[in-house]
Formats: sequence, structure tokens, C-alpha cells
Amino acid sequence: MKQYPSNLKYKKYQKLNSFNLKTIEKKVFSINDGNLAIKSIEAGKINFKQIESCRRTIKRGLKKKGNLWIQLFTDVPIYKKSLASRMGKGKGNLAYWVASVKKGTILFEVSGLELEKAIYVLNKSKTKLPIKTKITKNIY
Repeated sequence: MKQYPSNLKYKKYQKLNSFNLKTIEKKVFSINDGNLAIKSIEAGKINFKQIESCRRTIKRGLKKKGNLWIQLFTDVPIYKKSLASRMGKGKGNLAYWVASVKKGTILFEVSGLELEKAIYVLNKSKTKLPIKTKITKNIY
């Protein structure tokens, strides 16, 4: 999985106003590819390391039998100045990349596994995320 966008229009971006996360997501609200999915209950920010640790735990549980789809992408840069620096003198260097998650967004989708095993694997990976999530099943 790619960690950040390959081409950026500007060198440094402004901080988004709390990512406008109070609204409910409508685009990625339903399961497209898999049978089971992890869905966010609250809004927040997820960085690349957290997404990667979830991906690893799910892949380890799948054991080459099922499929995994990741519906997140880290596209918001977060900048930080060093702790010892004084006020002023610019913005600071790029620290990490973040994906903004709204309430109701599908994060991961899984298919090709038995229901009990898939729920066990998704519950294991839910603990790696900083926001509250739940497991949803495809109705179709």
C-alpha cells in the first residue's frame, strides 16, 4: 500500500479546519467488494502506521484464503516543529500522513472466509485503530 500521494501541487499545505468531520459520510457508506467490513462509529484521524498494522493483522488471519480491500488513503500531511525550537521561523517539517475518517466510513473489507473466522480476525484488527469501530455484514 502506498503511504502518501505521489505528486503534490504545493510544497506545504494549510491545516484543515478539524477536517470537517462532524458530518456523516455518504460516499463510502456501503460495502462494495467484501462480505464483512470494519465501519467507523466516530470521526477521527488515522495515520499510516495504524492502517498498516491493521492490514498486517488481517492478512495474517486470512492466510492466503480470503481477500482484503482497504478503503482508506493517507492524503493529509501533518507538519511539526522540533520541541527545542522557538516561536516563529516557519512551519516545520513533514511529520506524517493522516487519513481523515468521518462517521460511517467503511475502512476495511474482507471476503472469502468463514463468518466466525472473519469476525475473529476483524475484532483483532479493530484494537489497533484509535477510533471506535464496528463490524458490519453485507446484506446482499
